[in-house]
Amino acid sequence: MCADRGYELTEDECQISLNDFKAQYMDESGTVQRSKLGFHARPTADMLKKYTPLPRPGNQSPTPDVGTIHVEFSSQPSVGIKDLKSFAQLLSEKNYHTGIFVAQAAPTSSALKIIPSILPTVMEIFKEEDLLVNISKHELVPKHTLLSPEDKKRLLERYRLKETQLPRIRMDDPMARYLGLKRGQVVKIIRKSETAGRYASYRWVI
Repeated sequence: MCADRGYELTEDECQISLNDFKAQYMDESGTVQRSKLGFHARPTADMLKKYTPLPRPGNQSPTPDVGTIHVEFSSQPSVGIKDLKSFAQLLSEKNYHTGIFVAQAAPTSSALKIIPSILPTVMEIFKEEDLLVNISKHELVPKHTLLSPEDKKRLLERYRLKETQLPRIRMDDPMARYLGLKRGQVVKIIRKSETAGRYASYRWVI
């Protein structure tokens, strides 16, 4: 998922064999040591481009709205306020831009209130079961590609549209969550077509 978003990860990290996974992350009883699964990664140059706003008067050199991501796997059967506060503190201390917390169960509603309180640091929560299958590889899921601000501008100028006139995709859409899409971005969706071979459509993230 992080590689698909555009973070720097090696082929060995993404395509680890089952035997290597067992050797590195499982104990003698066959239990996964979730504390060892955590990692962090930096955005690629292409990702930085897609997250850099267009220059504006007074800000001719905008900074990318993305940075190092840290992923942590919780070994606790439940997730409460204490767990997410501890994760938020880690993100702050290490100056991570984004954090993904992978849990065995959904956090409590009280714990989720921590997420907006640490903005602009981004915290995302995923249940383990939601990541067992890579939904982007499913035959019924079309390819989603995030447009850079420049590509978005050209698209709107080409069709003489305002972004609000584009079809929409919600931030809680499974593919939007998978790619970490943010409000206001535009994603290109390529679908197969029996007549045209394939065709592209665009969605504005809300």
